[in-house]
Amino acid sequence: MNDMTSQPIIRFERVTVQYDDDPPVLRDVSFEIERGKFYTLLGPSGCGKTTILRLIAGFIEPTQGNIYFNGTVVNRVPAEKRQVNTVFQDYALFPHLNVFENVAFGLRVKKMKSADIKVKVREALRFVNLDGYETRRISEMSGGQRQRVAIARAIVNRPEVILLDEPLSALDLKLRTEMQYELRELQRRLGITFIFVTHDQEEALAMSDEIFVLNEGIIQQSGTPTDIYDEPINRFVADFIGESNIVPGRMTRDYLVEFAGKPFECVDRGLTPNEPVEVVIRPEDLEITSPEQGKLRIKVDSQLFRGVHYEILGHDEAGNKWLVHSTKKATVGEEIGLTFEPEAIHVMRFGETEDEFDKRLEAYGENGHVK
Repeated sequence: MNDMTSQPIIRFERVTVQYDDDPPVLRDVSFEIERGKFYTLLGPSGCGKTTILRLIAGFIEPTQGNIYFNGTVVNRVPAEKRQVNTVFQDYALFPHLNVFENVAFGLRVKKMKSADIKVKVREALRFVNLDGYETRRISEMSGGQRQRVAIARAIVNRPEVILLDEPLSALDLKLRTEMQYELRELQRRLGITFIFVTHDQEEALAMSDEIFVLNEGIIQQSGTPTDIYDEPINRFVADFIGESNIVPGRMTRDYLVEFAGKPFECVDRGLTPNEPVEVVIRPEDLEITSPEQGKLRIKVDSQLFRGVHYEILGHDEAGNKWLVHSTKKATVGEEIGLTFEPEAIHVMRFGETEDEFDKRLEAYGENGHVK
């Protein structure tokens, strides 16, 4: 029995993309996309995220592996025959056509009746709050309005998946933030699967049900924004998602890790005794105290005011650098104490796969030690 609602809408099975003798753009990538969720492909330029989007859209074919859409292999299905629409970075609107005709373009190509086109276009424009803009020229519209026209054109046929290739990158910060909320709300109202590409970690954290973090053609980690922020699998993810303090350490035993020359209680277990590890503590999880009360002591090297908090940079006696986000002010050159909860310490194992990492986290839950 083939249950369309329970099976993933898209599945990649060991997909590789390579051009000639160049290094692979994607390397043996496997993942699943569920119906009706907001996914984000996140990573630096050249990491492979846009290649995944192009594979789903049907613009390119994999060198190896299979891509499934509703359980059927679609490697060689052309783009026009896929239930997918793409919103490009530059929106790809027709400047010589008005708003109505831009949104209606795909329907006219399909030779739909004019009366039906009128109904569908007006419905799509209502969805993106552009009701009454039908005759407006594209050149007369703001960046945010053009963004909405592009989305209306994408949703007018009610595709099963909408692909968004960095569509907010050309907008100013305030408008970009507004459009993040609008896109998220639009996805919820439509119930369509959105797959969004960005290199902006804050954007990914704010909008997504699930994030795939990519680097050098490999998915480093996938999960909810909270999972990835709180439990990064390796140094790349910890550095790329938010700001992190990453210092060398040694796992003395279960629930005890040593770094900066001292042992600290933590919530990690299942590692080898005395195994070298990397320790992550987020800047906002460090609380400033007097040097005597601190679990760590650092000397303040610099301080910047960021509006909602002070950004304080310092170093400890072992030479580790520490970044602190605090509403308390420090003085450059002074010694301060830092304290933190055991739950704020995250231990990263060298070379751990995502499957191994997930099993280790599941074991915490079974023993009542959940972060």
